[in-house]
Amino acid sequence: MFTILVVDDERPIAEILKYNLEKEGYQVILAFDGEEALRRVNADNPDLVILDIMLPKKDGFCVCREIRAQRKVPIIMLTAKETEIDKVLGLELGADDYVTKPFSARELSARVKAILRRAKVYIEQSEKQDANKLTYDQLSVDLDEMRVYNGGKPVDLTYREFTLLVQMMQRPGHIFSRQQLLNQVWGYDYIGDERTVDVTVRRLREKLEILPAQPEFIQTKRGVGYFFKRKESV
Repeated sequence: MFTILVVDDERPIAEILKYNLEKEGYQVILAFDGEEALRRVNADNPDLVILDIMLPKKDGFCVCREIRAQRKVPIIMLTAKETEIDKVLGLELGADDYVTKPFSARELSARVKAILRRAKVYIEQSEKQDANKLTYDQLSVDLDEMRVYNGGKPVDLTYREFTLLVQMMQRPGHIFSRQQLLNQVWGYDYIGDERTVDVTVRRLREKLEILPAQPEFIQTKRGVGYFFKRKESV
């Protein structure tokens, strides 16, 4: 059973989310401010965090940043703000998805299922892999532990960044359109635009590349999409 942490200072909303998610078969725990959210993450090790932005003590952006500094747990941010900059900021800080209030229980359930389904698939795939690592020069990905190393040093990636990297590394040279990456990494029922892919690719390059503006690993095919560079034969 998956455990979901819902963080919202509006208790009626938090209770409604808890009720709807428990009907879907999830175990749900609640927190009502940013500091309590961080304590619950450490104490309960949830499989997913649903995080409101407007919180007392510490806002959702601060909480997201602190969670991401120590864990790869997927994060869905709830926001009453509809501007592009707020959505992009959430993604830049490491959120995997966002939902704008007001939202339907059906929409949120679809987002939750998509994220957890992808997590389950990657866990199952890693368990079946004979070779549990993907490598390219100094870049190494451990599929079993969901860890990435560059030059022997660990690289802290979010769940979305990790799954996007693996998706492309498993098919080097294959050009993925932004829509294909949305479907395969975020899920076919993901409700979002292609800007999400661009933001995540940019974050990956900043974490992996010596010169992000001149990427060695993730290449751009202008007008088409992205691909992981194929290793040249010696």
